[in-house]
Amino acid sequence: MEKSNLQILTNGIIKENPVLVLVLGTCPTLAVTTMAKNGIGMGLAATFVLLGSNIVISLLKKVIPDKVRIPCFIVVIAGFVTLLSALLQAYVPDVYEALGIFLPLIVVNCIILGRAEMFASKNSVFKSALDGIGMGIGFTLALLIIGSIREILGSGTWFGLPVTINLFDPMSIFVLAPGGFLVYGCVIALLNKLSNGKAVKRKSFGCEACPNAASCANAGKGGCE
Repeated sequence: MEKSNLQILTNGIIKENPVLVLVLGTCPTLAVTTMAKNGIGMGLAATFVLLGSNIVISLLKKVIPDKVRIPCFIVVIAGFVTLLSALLQAYVPDVYEALGIFLPLIVVNCIILGRAEMFASKNSVFKSALDGIGMGIGFTLALLIIGSIREILGSGTWFGLPVTINLFDPMSIFVLAPGGFLVYGCVIALLNKLSNGKAVKRKSFGCEACPNAASCANAGKGGCE
């Protein structure tokens, strides 16, 4: 059954949230969420690239040869990342510095490449744009939630403003890697609790969801090596 435009737009916010449900983009999620504003910065940056690359790839889906589609997708994504990097460096240098190496690494972010392969290359421009916006919003919200929790508990601030004065001393472990993993796991567990376990996309871990299943020797034999 074909999804409606509203379903496509809202799909990435909760049902298939790229961070909290599909568990993609874990590296930038843990790296930049030491502060809420950094999480929003990375989320908006990824949304820009998602939207732009989805539109262009959908426009070119009948032109790009199937055998070289992945390299072509990466070239398109890299173009938008380069444009975004130049704009941030020129107009928002603080965000550019905060995102650091993880900004150019958006090129190989599995969320963006995955949507290009699984959705944009198979759907219309309008629906691909909706998918990019929805996935971007879901990614941004997830980073904002994780970043807010880590900043409040680890630094005692939220968006740089003190919020825990006279309540408790900041616990610096939450701005370090162990705290990031702890908060990430707790947020995923909470989402699964609130959704009665329906947020876990069990089928997405099987071979049937893999774009390379047709050429994989292990398809149907318990997974890839």
